[in-house]
Amino acid sequence: IKVGAQNMHFEEKGAFTGEIAPRMLEAMNIDYVIIGHSERREYFNETDETCNKKVKAAFAHNLTPILCCGETLEQRENGTTNDVIKAQI
Repeated sequence: IKVGAQNMHFEEKGAFTGEIAPRMLEAMNIDYVIIGHSERREYFNETDETCNKKVKAAFAHNLTPILCCGETLEQRENGTTNDVIKAQI
């Protein structure tokens, strides 16, 4: 059985209410962490840059990041899906 987290912060330490530090996940032997979920991007204004920092922090702490990529309905209707996903990756 593998265990994952739904989110994490990219900073090592600090007061980030509602977030968890990557080193804490590593200490708990967590295997995976979801990064960039559409709800995080929409409701918490998570950006591609923030997701990039989280992915790097995950690798630095022996976590396997699961990077969520996708477009909004508006982007899909505008035909920019591929451009959006390329930017996210």
